[in-house]
Amino acid sequence: MAVHVPRRWDVKWVAGKALIAFLLLVSVSATSSHQNTDNKTTSPSNGTIGVDYHAKAFYKHHWPSMKFGWRIIVGAIVGFLGSAFGTVGGVGGGGIFVPMLTLIVGFDQKSATAISKCMITGGATATVFYNLRQRHPTLDLPVIDYDLALLFQPMLMLGISIGVAFNVIFPEWMLTVLLIIFFVGISVKSFFKGVDTWKKETIMKKEAKKNSRIDDIGSPEDDAHYIQTGDPAKDDTNQSRKKVSIIENIRWKELGLLFAGWIMILALEIGKKHTTTCSRLFWLLNLLQVPIAVGMSSYEAVRLYKGKRIIASKGDQQTHWCVLQLVLFCACGTLAGMIAGLLGLGGGFILGPLFLGLGIPPQVASATSTLVMAFSASMAVVEYYLLKRFPVPYALYFVAIATAAALVGQHLVRKAIAILGRASVIIFILTLTLSVSAVLLGGVGIAHMIQKIENKEYMGFGDLCTYRK
Repeated sequence: MAVHVPRRWDVKWVAGKALIAFLLLVSVSATSSHQNTDNKTTSPSNGTIGVDYHAKAFYKHHWPSMKFGWRIIVGAIVGFLGSAFGTVGGVGGGGIFVPMLTLIVGFDQKSATAISKCMITGGATATVFYNLRQRHPTLDLPVIDYDLALLFQPMLMLGISIGVAFNVIFPEWMLTVLLIIFFVGISVKSFFKGVDTWKKETIMKKEAKKNSRIDDIGSPEDDAHYIQTGDPAKDDTNQSRKKVSIIENIRWKELGLLFAGWIMILALEIGKKHTTTCSRLFWLLNLLQVPIAVGMSSYEAVRLYKGKRIIASKGDQQTHWCVLQLVLFCACGTLAGMIAGLLGLGGGFILGPLFLGLGIPPQVASATSTLVMAFSASMAVVEYYLLKRFPVPYALYFVAIATAAALVGQHLVRKAIAILGRASVIIFILTLTLSVSAVLLGGVGIAHMIQKIENKEYMGFGDLCTYRK
């Protein structure tokens, strides 16, 4: 019994998420406005004070000394859990990393965001390497949908660049309010999606059990495959699928295009760091990213529209893509990149739920959003490194933790799916990560708002062109 997703619902669902993401973008850019003033209250005790000459008014970062203590132990535990759950859900875990690094370890907001990106990159990269040899849960395909990634990733990276350009304009109070609205909304949506999937899995398991009595076959792992397709004939082919090497399991053309786009946009971003904000060269380098990103995503979108390529991971649920759908998907990729660049979060916070809404199996949605997120997060890490926004020893320590946690999380969740016969486990993990991020980021945002009100600090809009990188 295949689960069909109506085309009209797809467009309506994506349009709603695009609107929510746009509202969040308007608010989320307030982060740097807070960061520029928060340094005034930073204490120099038990840490290193440094001056970032790339920031407005000589921003002073606070890097706590790296010594064994309760802060680094608790931070490591929270970081491990955040990376394990975040990478399994395909969202990275940035919503947990940033509060952990500021509230527990003691980093300032800018440094915490930079280290968070390092952790996301480490966990996402480890997960990608783990998934490169994995196969689709029901079809004879890689678990990573490279066509889906090529459609979203270039626009995601363009969104990061746009977000950086506007991250000093909007006031912080908008961040806190709309951030909470966004995370609560997406968490509730993901929860109901998980419940719906769980109910369908229960029905499928009963049917699989009934068939196993007839054919005298069946195991929990077979049930997990059966749940995704609902087609016993396909389940028979799953058992006879040949194993392929990691070389054969990678779509090298699509992966090469992803790397090419990453390198070109990264080069433009690095060049932009050496220009004056709002100068002609600054805007030229910004505008050059548009044809690169739009061109690559349009290349994939045209192939999907003409039927030359398909989102194969949807299987029998594959639909004919209309122009409006493809435009909305690209817009969502751009908005996800804006949010990721501004908050230190993984773009998977939008892409993960979006892929699930398109009818992509949870395993494929998680693997594909993680691949896209690895490219976007790594680009931010290179930029932060060139700006010297984080201490390398601390970053390496937390990256090692995030990498180990990602591998452990992927292994355990696959075992859980095989034992329980329920792929909805991934959706519930995604929901849990989103909910925890909503509480942590919302709480921190409210605390910062109260502090600013008490100190009578400026909470209005900023000026992009007076901000010095």
